[in-house]
This record gives sequence, structure tokens and C-alpha cells, in this order.
Amino acid sequence: MNLSLSGVQCRFEQSGKLNIQKICLNGRWQSVEQGRQWRDDFGRHVLIMIQNQTFTLTLLAHTLEWELKGRVSPAIAI
Repeated sequence: MNLSLSGVQCRFEQSGKLNIQKICLNGRWQSVEQGRQWRDDFGRHVLIMIQNQTFTLTLLAHTLEWELKGRVSPAIAI
């Protein structure tokens, strides 16, 4: 699956958690299912599911840009 991420609609909760509502892939807005999230030196990472495939969406700390990484094993429950 060739994905071009062009937008993320989310909320930042007071607790610091990200609430991802939908993302724009290949010019189409799609709702996502959201799983666990964590923060490290690279940024904030959120597991999301799109079309029954699991990805990692990251808000990069050094640029504040979004990055969508390739599939995680479909066996991971989110």
C-alpha cells in the first residue's frame, strides 16, 4: 500500500495524550482506530489502524511534522 500523508486532524488532551480523529491519505480523509501511544526523544508515537492494517503515526519532536511509518504486524491488537 503506497500512502501519502497530507494531513492529520487530532486533539491534544490536557494530559498530553493525542486523540487522532482522522488522517488525509492520498488526498482522502479517513477515520482511524487508535491504539496505544508513547513518547520518546524522537516524538509522540500513536498506533493507528487504517483499512485493517496497523501503522505508527509520529509527531516528530524536532520538526513538529507528522510521519506515517510502514505496517506493523497485523497480529498486534490495538
